[in-house]
Amino acid sequence: MEKVTDYFGSMVFDDRVMKAKLSESVYKSLKNTIDRSTPLDISVANAVAAAMKDWAIEKGATHYTHWFQPMTGVTAEKHDSFISPAPDGRVIMEFSGKELVKGEPDASSFPSGGLRATFEARGYTAWDPTSYAFIKDGTLYIPTAFCSYTGEALDKKVPLLRSMESLNKQALRILRLFGNTEVQSVRTSVGPEQEYFLVDRDLWKQRKDLIMTGRTLFGAMPPKGQEMDDHYFSSIKPRVTAYMADLDKELWKLGILAKTKHNEVAPAQHELAPIYTTTNIAVDHNQLTMEIMQKVALRHNLVCLLHEKPFEGVNGSGKHNNWSISTNQGENLLSPGKTPAENAQFLLFLVAVIKAVDEYQDLLRLSVATAGNDHRLGAHEAPPAVISIFLGDELTSILNAIEEGRAYDGTIKEKMHLGVDVFPKFNKDTTDRNRTSPFAFTGNKFEFRMLGSSNSISCTNIHLNAAVAEILKQFADKLENAADFDITLHELIKTTIKTHKRIIFNGNGYDDNWIAEAEKRGLSNLKTTADAMPKICDEKNVDMLTSQGIFTKSEIRSRCDIILENYVKTVNIEAMTMINITRKEILPAIMKFSADIANGISLKSSVSGAACKYEKSLVLILSELIDKIDREAIELENTIKKLKEISEIIPASEFVRDTMLSKMKELRSSVDRAETMTSKEYWPMPTYDQLLFGI
Repeated sequence: MEKVTDYFGSMVFDDRVMKAKLSESVYKSLKNTIDRSTPLDISVANAVAAAMKDWAIEKGATHYTHWFQPMTGVTAEKHDSFISPAPDGRVIMEFSGKELVKGEPDASSFPSGGLRATFEARGYTAWDPTSYAFIKDGTLYIPTAFCSYTGEALDKKVPLLRSMESLNKQALRILRLFGNTEVQSVRTSVGPEQEYFLVDRDLWKQRKDLIMTGRTLFGAMPPKGQEMDDHYFSSIKPRVTAYMADLDKELWKLGILAKTKHNEVAPAQHELAPIYTTTNIAVDHNQLTMEIMQKVALRHNLVCLLHEKPFEGVNGSGKHNNWSISTNQGENLLSPGKTPAENAQFLLFLVAVIKAVDEYQDLLRLSVATAGNDHRLGAHEAPPAVISIFLGDELTSILNAIEEGRAYDGTIKEKMHLGVDVFPKFNKDTTDRNRTSPFAFTGNKFEFRMLGSSNSISCTNIHLNAAVAEILKQFADKLENAADFDITLHELIKTTIKTHKRIIFNGNGYDDNWIAEAEKRGLSNLKTTADAMPKICDEKNVDMLTSQGIFTKSEIRSRCDIILENYVKTVNIEAMTMINITRKEILPAIMKFSADIANGISLKSSVSGAACKYEKSLVLILSELIDKIDREAIELENTIKKLKEISEIIPASEFVRDTMLSKMKELRSSVDRAETMTSKEYWPMPTYDQLLFGI
């Protein structure tokens, strides 16, 4: 049997391959570029390109592609072969440093938010040497950035790398103040837990809403959902086990550190979690993971659903962004150590994150804003739309003691006793976990739980890195000019706690009382994408993002327009799909069922002179429902027409939020009621019990 260690990373041009394929001088130069962000010489690029091509051809590759992440939310690629004509009519396989470093895809059809006119087509892709190239489906994939002819970032990688570099710069300033002169770089690391649903492909094919939108626009709940909590961590069904094993192997070949797999809370819902790695690589890996999850599912006659809310009435799917900060020497700057109350460096980084999250809570909220995620946030299954931080009892007590100017009377870790001698004794953690918190400290990292399952993790990490970098800059400016470092440091930590403790909440984030309390504290509650996204253009956010060079003002405006336009288009497509299904499938099915019952009543009356009360009542109810569904469909059609008349994107998004979504909800409610009253032989599509329990 093939060992995992034999094929792990076998399709990746990683450090092992580079050491073997490159000369020592070229390898060292490339490593300097990767580790220290030094410029890449073209001679080095040529040498790397030659080695990369030879390795790829050995692996069976015939093409290469610059793989990038435009603002569509998915990845993009254009494939070119290695062939080049020879004078004698044959071909040779060539790949130059120039082709490695730069590509030129057409930029006119990608979202630009007004940065480019349609006729301005030129765009550039630029090799990102910090993320390894890999082979997939016979093609060499080269991770790249994507920008316009005039230099604006049209992707998510460019601002992400900018934010990582900004945080690196400011964190180094802080470390130097603590006397650390050895550290050369500071990087954020991320491990995104990925939730998803699996449904039978044959059933999926019969659901136009799933095909067109990724979620069920209609569907009555079955008698059983997730009430018994019997799916969570339960034994994995054989068909799903085979899928997961196949998925692991494909991910491991690409060097993706898939670690954990289990059943999630809802029926047919599952989770995959990787070991966390450098943020830029984690982003690339997560994009690959989502793509491969869907491809592998098809081999097993399954469909992998990555929509945040594919089924009404059961838990939706999120993606927890586990985020930490580490030095190139391996020190985790968010690790409290054995005595966190005495660890001034840790406390400074901790309060920097607290202040960053408080001051830029709107940026974190809008970083996860999509039409799909709006269905999930605040639905008593995911964190509320209100941002807060969970620290746990120990850290909260330490910060309280600092604020109050008293010594922290810490407790020694307790041993966990289970009452049975055979069980091993182990230390009890000093604090519990809080699964309702949007931003929870979990030992040596923060877990941001608001991302939707289909989200790119780039946006969240761009804003989180940038916000923390801004606060570290403020801290460094103050401390570098301090007459007495220790006194200034203590006062800075104390003042920061006092000013920003409103963002700390260790209680139940699902409780309605917390929402009222959050409002009293002055925390924002941006419930929808239409509420959240315009906040990126607020002066404080523009000033922070532009001063660090994360975005230009035009790039900020463009991203606001792109996300809102996507929100409007997504809901509009859903509304039109609802109309299509209602007119072509739902109403004909209900009318046929009702007509057959009515014909049966007529036949009974002619034979026996009477029909049962239930039959007559059912026909009457169905007739009323048919009229109601028709009226609501007409109202939704008129709403779609009104939306087309709104030319400005912000008013359009507000119209979707305030009017269109409510009209869709009304139509769904009537159709779902009709489903519960219509014989299954007549209902035109697979129902929830089939989809959720059909594997």
